[in-house]
Amino acid sequence: MTRQESVSMVPPLFLDVHPDHFVLDMCAAPGSKTFQLLEIIHESSEPGSLPNGMVVANDVDYKRCNLLIHQTKRTCTTNLMVTNNEGQHFPSCNTKRTLSVASEINPHPIDQLLFDRVLCDVPCSGDGTLRKAPDIWRRWNSGSGNGLHSLQVVLAMRGLSLLKVGGRMIYSTCSMNPIEDEAVVAEILRRCGCSVELVDVSDKLPELIRRPGLTKWKVHDRGGWYRSYKDVPKSQRDGVLRSMFPSGKSDKDSTGGGNSYEEMAYISSEESAVEVCDLPLERCMRILPHDQNTGGFFIAVLHKVSPLPEFQEKLNHRRNSFTRNNINSSEKSSYEAVSDTVVTKPEEGAEEIVLEATVSENGFKPPEKESTCDEGIVELAQKLDDMGGKREVPSMQGKWKGLYPVVFLRDETVIDGIKTFYGIKDETFPLYGHLVTRNSDISSHGNVKRIYYVSKAVKDVLELNFAVGKPLKISSVGLKMFEKQSAKECEANCCSFRITSEGLPVILPHMTKQILYATMADFKNLLQHKSIKFLDFIHPQIGEKAAKLALGSCVMVLVDDDTQLGSEPVKLKTSTIAIGCWKGKASLTVMVTTVDCHQLIERLSDRSKEVEIAENCLKSAETA
Repeated sequence: MTRQESVSMVPPLFLDVHPDHFVLDMCAAPGSKTFQLLEIIHESSEPGSLPNGMVVANDVDYKRCNLLIHQTKRTCTTNLMVTNNEGQHFPSCNTKRTLSVASEINPHPIDQLLFDRVLCDVPCSGDGTLRKAPDIWRRWNSGSGNGLHSLQVVLAMRGLSLLKVGGRMIYSTCSMNPIEDEAVVAEILRRCGCSVELVDVSDKLPELIRRPGLTKWKVHDRGGWYRSYKDVPKSQRDGVLRSMFPSGKSDKDSTGGGNSYEEMAYISSEESAVEVCDLPLERCMRILPHDQNTGGFFIAVLHKVSPLPEFQEKLNHRRNSFTRNNINSSEKSSYEAVSDTVVTKPEEGAEEIVLEATVSENGFKPPEKESTCDEGIVELAQKLDDMGGKREVPSMQGKWKGLYPVVFLRDETVIDGIKTFYGIKDETFPLYGHLVTRNSDISSHGNVKRIYYVSKAVKDVLELNFAVGKPLKISSVGLKMFEKQSAKECEANCCSFRITSEGLPVILPHMTKQILYATMADFKNLLQHKSIKFLDFIHPQIGEKAAKLALGSCVMVLVDDDTQLGSEPVKLKTSTIAIGCWKGKASLTVMVTTVDCHQLIERLSDRSKEVEIAENCLKSAETA
């Protein structure tokens, strides 16, 4: 079980994820929403079968990535990849832009990493979480949202660039600030034009109390409140951007001048005109805390109708590859305590080209010709394209600092030994091409300590990542399936790799050897004593069969009664309970931690009570 605030579970529900979808969670830590997405991917799969889809969970902060890995490890999935890239620079892994000889020689099932669904739950000021984090009251200021606005826009635009045509993206925050919510969505729609539409989901989840998005708002800065961008003094325009306002226009745009932005309406007031956005922002949803006793949340559902405008695609590619968005240090410290994703500095040693920029008190300061100057960015993008075409080897081919590289296990001796020992057939559970390791040196199988299993979808993405120079910084991938035992516990005819507890549920349906079946009494007895001699089993036939197994790793499966102790394999169900063991010369030892043993004993005790109650009810019914 995983505890999560109910309102935080809403965004994945509107994402409409299918088991065959490629899903990207751009700012994933601590991982509760990733957990949800994985459940949806696996919900229609039979025990032992793997879905065709996958989830890529990304987070910029290394420490929070570790928390994400710890959370998602309990799903026991082979369809997850955890990456540690900056979301606004997340690689598309496009082989068409790569002149790598390897990619030309070895064609791959996919030539670009695009996703059917993208969850863009961006870093925010977190004022929607005030009820559970009241200390935010002391630290909150309008500069928090203003400083994050530019980052939120580029994150969302990058997500749309990585989205397939016909795909869906959720933009969400746990903030009620329109600068972080409606202003970002409006800017996205202006940049994308008709290629992206805001989806009306008011008829979905009718029991959810939500309010429509705002179409008018004011912007606050240290200089006061502003109703339109033309009211902002030039000295304040480094922190208050035109994209923060409902129209997204500057004072020059309002007087004409060939601007392509949508026309806007004005409502007269005594001081000045209040802008009203004519984009359908009412299709967004605001979940207010007092409506249904939850936290505050903002959600917008975006549908990619067609490819982004050619200019915007090129602009996004270069911005996301070579620019860095800066956040004031004071805002960052405030933000780190409340946000789901922490913004950090770029990785040391990573190749980058940075557009000249300065930082104000409220965030990103554009160059004097405005940060949204299309002509200047296009010229830079063209230069970078010309420069990139001359590189024969893509950047970032080296090992990421602090992480062992992901390497496919190609040692046929090891793979064949595992297949033979556990009786695994390629027709039902292929191992070749699906086993990876994180060791830096695998010149011989003796150096491999842990072996991970990846699904076909993850395998294809890994091969694509290798072909384009490994731009994905992979923190975790696949499911730990096998782990090497020490030489003292192994003999010449023994497979030195045991099955891990995490990998057991996935591989068990495909095993035909090294399996024992035990009743409740023997199963609990083994858990309590950790090790039992073959002669000490309550049912002698279990000890006899254990003695006949090959020395090494084996699995004990819990069955309901004595009649299932035969040699015929028992059909496995989702409720099947099994544990990994080690068969020695005269005894059987549990390969489960002490904590897991205690938890499993309690679980079995509850199960025994349920069975006893059911039997008593049946006897009473027969007597009546």
